[in-house]
Amino acid sequence: MRVLIACEYSGRVREAFRKLGHDAVICDLLPSEDNSPHHYQGDVFDLINTRGFDLMIAHPPCTHLSVSGARHFAAKQASGVQQAALQFVINLMCAPIERIAIENPISVISTYIRKPDQIIQPWQFGHGETKATCLWLKNLPKLTPSNIVEGREARVHKMPPSPTRWKERSRTYQGIADAFAAQWGAA
Repeated sequence: MRVLIACEYSGRVREAFRKLGHDAVICDLLPSEDNSPHHYQGDVFDLINTRGFDLMIAHPPCTHLSVSGARHFAAKQASGVQQAALQFVINLMCAPIERIAIENPISVISTYIRKPDQIIQPWQFGHGETKATCLWLKNLPKLTPSNIVEGREARVHKMPPSPTRWKERSRTYQGIADAFAAQWGAA
């Protein structure tokens, strides 16, 4: 299966699919953390419009969408950045790919586009932490929890300020990446 992982620099989701034999690539404006040759640095629509993918899992930037930044929404709406971020999500959802998953935290996507099909937590996939993650699905089944563990630590929300905090907060949990590959790679 040809799999596009959009807006992901870490390579975790890509590698979960590649370990199962899929032809998976990531695309991000940032360079790949693992220096993989299976990374395209640039506009995701360059790939969407030129290659045939069977599945896309997209992680659009949540900076202007997440409700954790709600206190800044008025300024983001006035400047047009929130509308541009929402249009980017709509464009991803409408991509000419048979199966699509859009992943984002609790955000204005639910208000302005549509409610998510599923909300998952890291503790359902082997990580004793909380971080509500919404999934908007097209022709994909909901994920089934694969490793429910104890612990409900809000580690991501308690991270101290730092120049790389946004990067650490956006990294996909390995258990969730593995569930994407195991369950949607067989769909």
